[in-house]
Amino acid sequence: MRPKRVCESYTEQVQTLMQGALNGYNRLFGGQLMEWIDIVAGVVARRHSHCNVTTAVVDTLTFRAPAYANETVVLCGSVTYVGTTSMEVRVETYVEELSGEKRLINTAYLIMVALDENERPTRVPPLIIETEEERREWEAAKKRNELRQMRRNEDF
Repeated sequence: MRPKRVCESYTEQVQTLMQGALNGYNRLFGGQLMEWIDIVAGVVARRHSHCNVTTAVVDTLTFRAPAYANETVVLCGSVTYVGTTSMEVRVETYVEELSGEKRLINTAYLIMVALDENERPTRVPPLIIETEEERREWEAAKKRNELRQMRRNEDF
């Protein structure tokens, strides 16, 4: 199985906020953003694994700031860590100003599992770490993975 670089599965999705995506305060509805995040994470994981995938865990979802009607929202997803059959995907959401400047409004980490043709977990390619930022994300993801394992053991 050929190892893959982070940039090979990087994904962006762009939305202009329309009425159907807004809550009663004319802000982006959190549930709508969660749906978009899940879609981006799924595309990233499919690109990395070349398999169908399923969302196993939404580990962290941090709302930092709102987005309003008619703003441009950009979701950027990349693999931060891989296990045997799972991948951690970070999705950052920005509001893009007309000037092109972006401000971060949300960060999410999701665990995606690759599935074979029988919908059973299947192996994923190793991840090639090329930059210092990718190495920092990998190390932070290892710690998040350890915490998830501890929580899972406590639940049972």
